[in-house]
Amino acid sequence: MENSSWISLSLCSLGLLLVELVYFKIADRFNIIDKPNERSSHNYQTIRGGGVIFLFGLLIWFLLNDFQWPWFVFAAAGVAVLGFVDDLTSLNVKVRSLAQLAFVALLFYQLWPLNWPPYLLPVAIVFCVGTLNAFNFMDGINGITGIYALVTLIAFMYIDQYIVDFTNGDLLNITACSVVIFLFFNFRKRARCFAGDVGSVTIALILIFTLLQLIVKTNNFLWPLLFLVYGVDSIVTIIFRLRRKENIFKAHRTHLYQYLSNEMNFSHRAVSAAYGIVQGLINTIVICSLANSGYVILLVVSVIVIIGYLVIHRVVIRKMSNAIKAS
Repeated sequence: MENSSWISLSLCSLGLLLVELVYFKIADRFNIIDKPNERSSHNYQTIRGGGVIFLFGLLIWFLLNDFQWPWFVFAAAGVAVLGFVDDLTSLNVKVRSLAQLAFVALLFYQLWPLNWPPYLLPVAIVFCVGTLNAFNFMDGINGITGIYALVTLIAFMYIDQYIVDFTNGDLLNITACSVVIFLFFNFRKRARCFAGDVGSVTIALILIFTLLQLIVKTNNFLWPLLFLVYGVDSIVTIIFRLRRKENIFKAHRTHLYQYLSNEMNFSHRAVSAAYGIVQGLINTIVICSLANSGYVILLVVSVIVIIGYLVIHRVVIRKMSNAIKAS
């Protein structure tokens, strides 16, 4: 990166830091606070919505890059507003889902025309909406959203730099800066702020759009493995909840990462780091394998991750059951 680029990125980072600090003042003034309840993984009040910095990072990039990809930015702003409203007052599930469908559809409009079979578009839209909500559901402990997003962004940066030029590098760099600033306040034993729905869905949409760009550029539909850890945790949790006849749209704390941090008493930062490290290792294998058409390796890795997850989940549930019986 040239010196001028480093200077620009440093100035952007300083601006984003100021935005975050100003938001803290506003949140304190208007009581935008996350209060712990029986479904929380925290026992103290914390500023909610600190992830708004991701939207401001995107807007700064938008202004500096001649208003590139306006429909994508509009979609990100839309889900951010939707998320912020949901942070302040719970939205109706149907209203939120329909709005998310519309905003996700704008991503495909931005990427149009697509050389895909007609049946693939609705499947892809549903997949993206599901991924958007998975990132939201997984945002439950300190550091997990920021660490996971940063690991994914680093993978995208490497691919864009060394394998195929598929996106705008400034978008990745500025978004990474916003994530690092957020982590400074969130990746702590006692977080200064949480991402909130506004943060989790905004960073999710940015990552989803970048993933779609990569898929369109390479015509390879295995790149979603860059989201494998979140995908396995979310899908398996939904399956277990359906088996228990639970409402999958209601808030809960039955993800594996929640069991590990709440019931098994691992620190939030340790669990978040573990999720990031595992996904980082997977990303390394995915990048190397797809660069060399190693599809069998990817199948083996995916199976190992799923089995490993199920084994850990079973061990944790058994220990929880034994602890309940002992008490």
